[in-house]
Amino acid sequence: MGRAFEFRKERKFKRWAKMAVQFTRLGKEIVMAVKAGGGDVNTNSRLRTAVQNAKAVNMPKDRVEAAIKRASSRDEKDYEELVYEGYAPHGVAVLVETATDNTNRTVANVRSYFTKTGGALGKTGSLDFIFTRKAVFNFEPGDRDLEELELELIDAGLEDLFVEADEEGNDVAVIHTAFEDFGKMQKGLEALGIEPKSAKLERIPQSFHEVSEEQAADVLKLIDKLEEDDDVQAVYHNMAE
Repeated sequence: MGRAFEFRKERKFKRWAKMAVQFTRLGKEIVMAVKAGGGDVNTNSRLRTAVQNAKAVNMPKDRVEAAIKRASSRDEKDYEELVYEGYAPHGVAVLVETATDNTNRTVANVRSYFTKTGGALGKTGSLDFIFTRKAVFNFEPGDRDLEELELELIDAGLEDLFVEADEEGNDVAVIHTAFEDFGKMQKGLEALGIEPKSAKLERIPQSFHEVSEEQAADVLKLIDKLEEDDDVQAVYHNMAE
């Protein structure tokens, strides 16, 4: 066994930790979706999307059902969605989406992460010129003719369609469309019999900030601290990779 065994064990633990964080965030998203539109996936598009995303990361079915049931209870707490903006060390813009039942705790934590890593929290809207909110859909391309698919999805608001590799090296087709066209694209894909692996609203940087390897390590310290926080749903940055 030796070092190879330890390496495999470390990778497994990291994967489990990442899954646990994903499940927690998706559980919150399911709760917020149910609170906003009820527990029926057939009539609640936000819930349908949340369940779809949970399925994409192999979240156990019983855990999804438990989250829906829990959210339907009057005793289940409400979450407030808040966005924080600021700069990491070396001028990298960072935008943080949160869902919290205690805003004082969340803002204190987020501010401390920025401060302790040499960054600074900014005012809401200060990064509007850097990030644009887009609807992003991922699906398995299979043997589809993507040029033909582009034409079929133009009326659904298609802005961009491309293929990239996922973490396992498999091809994934990615669609970008305007934030307000999320529902239209969702219906367009359903009409074509395409089931997305995930469907999300993401913040896409319009410009990128170049940093050295040493500076990138400083920025990643902040991003890691933010992503480890239970109140944080997503972290976006414009650091060039």
